[in-house]
Amino acid sequence: MKEILQGLFFSLVTAAFFLFYPAEKKTVHPLSRGWGADIDWVQSYEEGLFEAQTRDKPLMVIHHLMDCPYSKALKEAFSQHEEIQSIAKVDFIMMNVMHETADSNLAPDGYYVPRIIFVDPTMTVRTDLVGNVETLKYTYSQDDLDKLLENMKKAVSERLRVEL
Repeated sequence: MKEILQGLFFSLVTAAFFLFYPAEKKTVHPLSRGWGADIDWVQSYEEGLFEAQTRDKPLMVIHHLMDCPYSKALKEAFSQHEEIQSIAKVDFIMMNVMHETADSNLAPDGYYVPRIIFVDPTMTVRTDLVGNVETLKYTYSQDDLDKLLENMKKAVSERLRVEL
């Protein structure tokens, strides 16, 4: 009987501990909007350009809409791709927007979603880093992640150089 009471007491103490001391919740960056909880996101294009120059990293701007099925599909694939998430977190300044910026350079071939634009730390839009669709050069689908990853690697390794 004593062993049963001890077991019951231990179970109650354990349950009380987990009830009052829940495991730490993983905080999600408020600007991630589902694109990557572990990535630091900038809030504005101006902040992104400043961070890109200051930290000498390319800026990746993802234009999307919450209710667009193409944006949703790309976001889900992007957020689950481990290598893309890792490179985005370490090697890029990241921004995702659901509204257009005042800078028309971020729409070199028009305003559509989803589209991903790379901006070099020299503040130059990388018009050479495009997706697989000829008419919508900067769009990517969930099936284009290999191309996106390739362009991300190029944005990091083939930085533009400014001659002084």
